[in-house]
Amino acid sequence: MALVEVANLVKSYPASRGTRKRVVDDVSFTIERGQTLGVVGESGSGKSTIARLLLRLIEADSGTVLFDTADLFAASSRELRRLRRRMQIVFQDPYAALNPRMRVEQIVGEPLAIFRDSSNAENRTAGDRAQVIAALRTVGLDESALPRYPHEFSGGQRQRINIARALILRPELVVLDEPTSALDVSVSAQITHLLRELQRDLRLTYLFITHSMPLARYMANEILVMHCGRVVECGRWQQICESPRSDYTRALLSATPELPA
Repeated sequence: MALVEVANLVKSYPASRGTRKRVVDDVSFTIERGQTLGVVGESGSGKSTIARLLLRLIEADSGTVLFDTADLFAASSRELRRLRRRMQIVFQDPYAALNPRMRVEQIVGEPLAIFRDSSNAENRTAGDRAQVIAALRTVGLDESALPRYPHEFSGGQRQRINIARALILRPELVVLDEPTSALDVSVSAQITHLLRELQRDLRLTYLFITHSMPLARYMANEILVMHCGRVVECGRWQQICESPRSDYTRALLSATPELPA
């Protein structure tokens, strides 16, 4: 059963001489529960805009997004708040996504504070700390990280902190917006392996955005190829990678090296 159903999604921005440029143009797809949809394309193809539309971080011109059958674009503020506990995002830059003035305990625990029922505010400290420690352990860190600041960590460790923050509310959907592109090759491999383990253990559903076709093949069950805001082709990774129908898809495949086995 599909957790996410997107139909005819359109987003445009003002361009020159009073015109508008469509950065997402009639995009449709579904993501089954526990599966990964890889969205692949070059810079400017509309990948990150789709991610923000899917989470309703920006408003669409038209189209629909259903999350577990709930219409995200028609949801009230109260309903949207309830739904957002179940969906999170991990951004590309593991340092820019972290507040340099906040300690790790505050960063990872912030979603708990944002979504807490005010009636429980008095009893939050001990429970929050335990949840933060558990989230850090899930991504391979420990409680020694709690009092430290982002600048004290490597890029891979920072991205683990970002992932811990995204997972602390136990979401069903995680949007991964090029989560390894700012990392060294070896660290990138560690993070992608971690993400696959977390998906298996926590039964997560992923929207995985990348410019690398081999990485999409490694992570995704299905691949959506984007070019200039439009879907070029979509299907199982075996079909997309082994028998691509589009010249653009073939160009993407030939432009990136194979991942090591």
